[in-house]
Amino acid sequence: MTILAVVSGRMHYVTIDVKGPLMLRTRALALAALASTTFALTACGSDSMTPGGTPTSGSPSALPALTADDALKAMLPDSVKSSGVIKVGIDPTYAPNEFLDADGKTVKGMDVDIFNAVAAKLGVKVEYIPAGFDTIILGVTSGKFDAGVSSFTINAERQKQVNMIQYFSAGTQWITQTGNPKKVDPDNACGLNIGVQKGVVQIDDLKARSDKCVAAGKAAINIGIDPDQGKVTAGVVSGKYDAMLADSPVGLYAAQQTNGQLEAVGNIYDAAPYGFVVAKKETGFADAISKALTAVNGSGHYKKALESWGNASGAVTDFPVNPIK
Repeated sequence: MTILAVVSGRMHYVTIDVKGPLMLRTRALALAALASTTFALTACGSDSMTPGGTPTSGSPSALPALTADDALKAMLPDSVKSSGVIKVGIDPTYAPNEFLDADGKTVKGMDVDIFNAVAAKLGVKVEYIPAGFDTIILGVTSGKFDAGVSSFTINAERQKQVNMIQYFSAGTQWITQTGNPKKVDPDNACGLNIGVQKGVVQIDDLKARSDKCVAAGKAAINIGIDPDQGKVTAGVVSGKYDAMLADSPVGLYAAQQTNGQLEAVGNIYDAAPYGFVVAKKETGFADAISKALTAVNGSGHYKKALESWGNASGAVTDFPVNPIK
């Protein structure tokens, strides 16, 4: 069966052959050592993009190596051009979009594969720096990070703070234990314990639903917020939460990886685009990323990255900067 160990707040899926909730294999884990370690992670935006996932049967065969576009590289901030590296803030707790590999330090996932292809087209490398999801945009605006890559849903409020370059479309999905033992109804979750990751748009969704419960004379929704999506998912498995809300690719991947322990409830709703994040003043950088995305879409590398993680249904065909008007 496939189970999840949460190590230092990270999800690690393992498979064991036994007879026999999301995301436990019975074996000792070096929790203390991992918990005290902070990783500065580097992934190369090389000319050859190798997605980190297991390609599906429909994935295209090997693609030609990506070559850098000097005109796009010239649009990068001077600091990036001189260093040859884009420093990226990322919260690697959101599988399959961005998460840690089994070694506990290498970041992989759909977003990583796409951005690595973008970096290859820009002729630079990428240094992925782990950060709390709700701190990344501040890190970009303060200059700590050159960019943010972490499944950011594009909305008007975020666009006021940073430039956002569209690259994917996702919705919201509810997830509960298989069989829905608590009879969770997304449209009537009053009084239930619902988990969600800190800083995500689904928090506003839950608060609005809870307010309706209270207005109707019913119990409020008990919203459990955690910085780590892996812990939220584990909370549903253990029964701490009756259900969770997450972006659709994340929720569905989590359910898939538990070997039948979790399942989706209701339909995907509130579809919205994801965006890569750069500072508001870096308009040239934003345009360069947009043009690079267009190029890797045309080369097939964008499609390959999505298919490698089972997310082809979220593909977009345009990559505008700040699409929310």
